[in-house]
Amino acid sequence: MLRPQRELPRQISDAHVDALLALDPITGTYLGTSAGADRLPDFSPDGALGAAELARGTLVRLAVAEAAPPTSADGAAGGDGDADPEADGVERRCARLLRERLDAELAQHEAGEHLRAVDNISSPLHRVRKVFAVMPTRTAEDWAVIARRLRAVPACLSGYRASLAEGVRRGTAAAPRQVRANVAQLEEWLGAGAGGFGRLAAGAPPQQAAEVAAAARVATGAFAELAEWFRREYGAQATGAGAEDAVGRERYTRFARHYTGADLDLDEAHAYGWEEFHRLLPAMRAEATRVLPGGQDPWVVLGWLGDHGRSVHGAEETRLWLQSLMDEAVEALDGRHFDIAEPVRRVESCIAPPGGAAAPYYSQPSLDFTRPGRTWLPTLGRTRFPTHNLVSTWYHEGFPGHHLQLGHWTFLADGLSRYQTKVARVSATTEGWALYAERLMDELGFLTDPAHRLGHLDAQMMRAVRVIVDIGMHLRMRIPAGSPFRPGERWTPALAREFLGRYSSRPAAYLDSEVIRYLGRPGQAISYKLGERAWLEGRERARAKQGADFDLKRWHMAALSLGSLGLRDLSDELDSL
Repeated sequence: MLRPQRELPRQISDAHVDALLALDPITGTYLGTSAGADRLPDFSPDGALGAAELARGTLVRLAVAEAAPPTSADGAAGGDGDADPEADGVERRCARLLRERLDAELAQHEAGEHLRAVDNISSPLHRVRKVFAVMPTRTAEDWAVIARRLRAVPACLSGYRASLAEGVRRGTAAAPRQVRANVAQLEEWLGAGAGGFGRLAAGAPPQQAAEVAAAARVATGAFAELAEWFRREYGAQATGAGAEDAVGRERYTRFARHYTGADLDLDEAHAYGWEEFHRLLPAMRAEATRVLPGGQDPWVVLGWLGDHGRSVHGAEETRLWLQSLMDEAVEALDGRHFDIAEPVRRVESCIAPPGGAAAPYYSQPSLDFTRPGRTWLPTLGRTRFPTHNLVSTWYHEGFPGHHLQLGHWTFLADGLSRYQTKVARVSATTEGWALYAERLMDELGFLTDPAHRLGHLDAQMMRAVRVIVDIGMHLRMRIPAGSPFRPGERWTPALAREFLGRYSSRPAAYLDSEVIRYLGRPGQAISYKLGERAWLEGRERARAKQGADFDLKRWHMAALSLGSLGLRDLSDELDSL
C-alpha cells in the first residue's frame, strides 16, 4: 500500500506565500499580482498577530513534512534510484530559508518590534507611500484600482497608529529622533510639487482624473493627519522608557539576526569593521594622489572632486546618464562574466519622489517582468551631480548588483519558489552581493579612472564605518586605543555623525539621514560588509578547491541561482558548489 506523498518545502512555501499575499497586498504588488491590488495591509496589532499565526502554522507544517518518512514520489527520496540531486538541493535550501526567516520574524513579533516600527526608510508609512510608484497605470482599470487603494489609505494608517499607541501603552515607544525624522519627511512630501499624491493623480487619464484626484486627496489627508498625530500626540509620548536611541545588546542581536540570517559574534563583527577601515585608509590615500598629486587627504580630494570634478547637470540628464551607465555594463558583462537572461537585461533609471531617505535604492521587477527593475536617485533638491560617487553606486544598485541578482532570482521563480526569489530577502545576502559587485567591477578593470576608483573606495569605507558606528552606538562600545578618532571615548550618535563627517565624502544632509537610519534600523547597516565578506570568502574557497578548473562565470551563475539564504546557510551552500 502506497503511503501518501509528503509535502515538499516548495509546496509549503507556495502555500505560505498565497496566505501572506492575502494579508499583505503590498508584497503582492511588488510580485506583480493583481489580486488584492486595491487593498492595503492591516498594520494594527490584530494584523500583526495574523501574520505571526501564519508563520507559526507554516513552521509546524514544515516540521511535520520533514518528520514524515520519504516516499517514492519524493523527488530526492532515493527509494527507487530516481533521485534528482538538483531538485533535492532546491528543496533543502527552501526548507532552510523558511525555517530561518520565519523564526527571525517571530522573534521580532514576540519582542513587540511592530509596536514601535518608526524609522526613516522602511516603516509601514514608507511602504504605503512607495507602493503607488510601482503600480501599473496602463489601462482604465489600473487607474480604478489605484483610486480604490488610495481610498484604503486612511484605514491602513489608522491600524498603524493603533499599533504605535499600543506600544506606548506597553512602554515601548519609538525613539523621538525617528518620530521627528518622519514628520520632516512627511512635511517635505506633502509640500512638494502637487503635494502628497497629487503628482500621481495628475497622470490619470482625463475620463478618470476627477475620481483619482478625489481619492488622492483622501489618501493625502490621511498622511497629513498622521504627521499631525506624530507631532502633537505620539511625539510627546515617545519620551519615556524604551525611547532611547541605542537598543542594547539583546535587541541588537535579534535585529542583526533578522538582517543577516545568522547569529553573529558582534564583537568580532565590530573588530572586522575596524580591520576594513585600516585596510582601506592607505588605499584611499594612494588613490587620492592620483587625482591630485601631493599626498592630499582623501576627503579633501573628494571635496575637490565634488566642486571641480566631472558632474552631470539636471535631474533628467543625470537619470539618462545613469541609464547609459547600466546599459553599458550589461553589454560588457553579458556572456563574459555572467549569462544574463533576456528579461533581466532591462533595468530603468528613475528619480525618487521627494520625502524619502537620502540613499539611492532599487525596486525589483514583477514576476512577469512587465514592470522592470528600477534604480532610484533621490535628488535632495540638487541639480548638479558629481560622477565620482555615482559610478560605483550604480554598479551596486543596478548591474551587476541588485538588479542582476534580484532580476535573476525573478527569472528563476518557477524553478525555485516565489518565497526563495521574491518574498524572503535577507539584507546581508542581497546587500552583500551588491557590495561584492562593486568590488568585482574594480577587479575587472571598470574603475581605472582615478576619480571613479576613489569614489568606489569611499563607498567601501562608508560600509566599513557603518559596521563600526552601528554596533558601536547601539552597544555603547568604547572606541579602541588604536583609532585615529577619539580613542577611549564611548560611541554616541553625535560622535557617530562626527566620525561619518570625517571619513565620508557624502553631503551633510545625507550623513544626518544616515545616522537616523542606523538608529532606526539596528543591524541593517552592518549587513553590507558582512555579506560582502561571505560572498568573497565563498568565491575564494571555491577557487582554492577547484584550482585550475575554477571558472568565475560558472561560479557566479551557480551562486546567483541558489536563491535567497541567510548568511550562515549561504556560506554552507557556497561550499557545495
